[in-house]
Amino acid sequence: MTDVAVDLMASNAATSVPVARKVLAMLVAYFDVDVSFLRYNDHSIRASLLVAEWPERLDVPDPDPLGVVYFADADPVFAASEHGKKPLVFRPENEDYQRRIEEARTVPQTSMAAAPLVSGDLTTGVLGFVKFGDREWRPEELNALEAIGSLFAQVQARVKAEDQLRHRAEHDDLTGLCNRRALLDHLAARLAPGRPGPVATLYFDLDRLKTINDYLGHTAGDWFIRVLADRLQQSTKRPSVIARLGGDEFVVVPTEPTSATEAEELAEHLLSVLRERVAIDGEMLTRTVSIGVALGVPGRDTTKELLRRADQALMTAKAEGGNRVAAATEEMALESEFRNDIELHLQNVIENGALFLRYLPEVDMRTGRVLATEALVRWEHPTRGLLSPASFIAVAESINLAGELGRWVMRTACAEFARWRATGVADDVVLRLNVSPVQLVAGGFVESVAGILAEFDLPRGSVCVEITESVVVHDLETTSITLAGLREAGVKVAIDDFGTGYSVFAHLKQLPVDVLKIDRSFVTDLGRNPDDLAIVRAIIALADAFGLQLVAEGVETEAAAQTLLRHGCRRAQGFLLSEPLAGDEMLALLEEGGVSVHFPAVPGT
Repeated sequence: MTDVAVDLMASNAATSVPVARKVLAMLVAYFDVDVSFLRYNDHSIRASLLVAEWPERLDVPDPDPLGVVYFADADPVFAASEHGKKPLVFRPENEDYQRRIEEARTVPQTSMAAAPLVSGDLTTGVLGFVKFGDREWRPEELNALEAIGSLFAQVQARVKAEDQLRHRAEHDDLTGLCNRRALLDHLAARLAPGRPGPVATLYFDLDRLKTINDYLGHTAGDWFIRVLADRLQQSTKRPSVIARLGGDEFVVVPTEPTSATEAEELAEHLLSVLRERVAIDGEMLTRTVSIGVALGVPGRDTTKELLRRADQALMTAKAEGGNRVAAATEEMALESEFRNDIELHLQNVIENGALFLRYLPEVDMRTGRVLATEALVRWEHPTRGLLSPASFIAVAESINLAGELGRWVMRTACAEFARWRATGVADDVVLRLNVSPVQLVAGGFVESVAGILAEFDLPRGSVCVEITESVVVHDLETTSITLAGLREAGVKVAIDDFGTGYSVFAHLKQLPVDVLKIDRSFVTDLGRNPDDLAIVRAIIALADAFGLQLVAEGVETEAAAQTLLRHGCRRAQGFLLSEPLAGDEMLALLEEGGVSVHFPAVPGT
């Protein structure tokens, strides 16, 4: 019993079946029987499903080729296992049982002990042991079988819970399709070296869904998206992974190698299917879709590259008016050329002064006073003009320059910040610095930050590093250690783009975090989008519950500013308040005392 319990309690969803076979083999030897099996009940279809057996009887087929036995047609053993609660013994004197066994398996004499798997009031399966010939089962043996059945029932319940959690983690709540995480995992496996290709990716976007939302409301929009998802599932001609990435974006990936011609034919077919009318609230509505098609080669292309090419093709289709298919073309080579240009010149740029900083003020929207400023790096490229961080940060990370670039930004920003403080106008202002994932996990990062703060004599609490939400969840253990070190060094910590990644809600209580920054995607449409408002209100309540400062990013309209103020968020960044400023301009703004705010009166603020 101890060995059985140890093995079963250590199993999980991935290992439960091989562990079950191992345990059955142990029990076959211990009880000196010939065959054992484990079956689970599916009460929704009133059937018993084969899970594991020992030995595997390849020459003796199950009553059903798929291991499914329906209780309505079952022999006495299976019939009893539908609702039975105590072990049962079937011996040769049971004529009906013996007749069925002999007809099915040509074994003249058989005895069996069957122990039910019981969870609460429900019988969830059966554990069976068969002896060719007669065998008497002692009461203590049946008691042991009952206990072992209980252990198997616990494993079954745990595996079911794990499967449900995994399904929720990998599927979209609205449509039941795969979500982004599941899609990325699938593509990563398909694009691994040695896998067959090409891998076709069809990227869908619904044209002008906003019209439906504005006219009939978001409930109608959600219904339309569900209909679209159902049609994709029903109309995709070949086995495919279908995922919803969020909003009205979908991706279809045929599971078999697909040529460019086949992929475009499939896209054209789905284009015609998805434009058919949908009845919603008595209205017959029609929306079209745009589709971008790209092919990836295993061992050469990455998931990110493949999705980027498909997305770029999608943007081409939408730019041409929508309701069409566009395939990735040689224009992708231009994108690759741009990346190579960045990679080749970035090292020199860090050294020769082509990089510079801009500062985005963080403002108290009630008074206009500047509370903090975020340092943003820019690159004046000799031929491509002004480049934002999005153009070169990812390249810096891929060629191991993120640490060097990050140190340049930090030292340059801290030096300028120290000069502002020397004038006496920035004593109550916090300098915010973005930190890449590569920096965060690099050895000596905390010591480097502490050294720069000491070099410029910046007091504790005057500098705050910003990390994205997805970084926190990706490597929680390492991130927690680094953040704790930063906190000890007197550096504040902000979670940037909060609400967009894999949620860190469950981890906030154990993370040394001071500030949450609401992602601009939830702020831009405030005042018009009730869904965004619901998310923002939840984040405000969360920050309040944990005693965290809260900053809204991307405030560009008075409606957004008023909505935030009305619900208790007063700190914000965005073009409504100020564009990113050069260092001298930022100093001048601090000397002036802040920005001018002229929002109409807002009740309650």
